[in-house]
Amino acid sequence: MILYFRDNFFNAGRTEIVNENQEAIGEIDLRNAFGSSLEVFGRDGGGPLFGGKFRMMSNKWRVTDSSGEECGVLRYRFTFMSKRYEYDRYGEGVFEITSPAFSRDYEVRNAKGELVVSFQKVSGWFESTAFRLTVHSGRIVGYEWVSVIMGMNEIRKRHNSAGAG
Repeated sequence: MILYFRDNFFNAGRTEIVNENQEAIGEIDLRNAFGSSLEVFGRDGGGPLFGGKFRMMSNKWRVTDSSGEECGVLRYRFTFMSKRYEYDRYGEGVFEITSPAFSRDYEVRNAKGELVVSFQKVSGWFESTAFRLTVHSGRIVGYEWVSVIMGMNEIRKRHNSAGAG
């Protein structure tokens, strides 16, 4: 499964999730410009399938399921020459998200080291951040990975703004 999705410049509003044929199969609702939170909807437009927001007074991204229950947490791991995050999916284990320094390509591996998901940042310099997600295997659906990747993007934004100040 291949999905394309993007952020908005002002962290607010809805953006489409499309497949490799450019068919709309869902959307992301970026809840507001001042507090980072989002909801991910499927093709049918019903209630949210997944959500995400920061934990209170923390840089950990909380992923929620369709009932609003926390189903996992994403955290940044400091490294010198690469980008590294961990997604602890309750009941599934810890997934490591890595990217070499200065790369736009990421890999997600399970505890056995198997490639589960890969994604690339595909946007240009003056565009809002966009991603191409490929789900290779596993029981976690693409819509949940959208919430995780958008959370990773929000953590990166927080780190960049903290470094600028």
